[in-house]
Amino acid sequence: MSSEIATSNVPRRADEGRGRATRRDARVLVVLLLGPLVMLGGLVWAVAQPYRITFLHREDKGLYDFVVQPPLLVILVGIFFALVLAPGLVDDLESEEDGPAA
Repeated sequence: MSSEIATSNVPRRADEGRGRATRRDARVLVVLLLGPLVMLGGLVWAVAQPYRITFLHREDKGLYDFVVQPPLLVILVGIFFALVLAPGLVDDLESEEDGPAA
């Protein structure tokens, strides 16, 4: 007799599931916070090094200098992650709760 068959009807403890749910909730929270934290990092970078923002001093600057500004690119990456990537990752983490796909 297989131990899987013999133990499949044994009820699980309530505290076992709670530990997994807490860990899964923490992972979901971390994924959801990554985008805003990256945006905050870009904002702090822009405030800490304002000379990198060419909008503040425009002399002899071309289009490239206005478009490609590292702190603003970091903020855009944070927005992209929060709006495009994070929802899919959260769905995957929440579907993991249901078990592997058949």
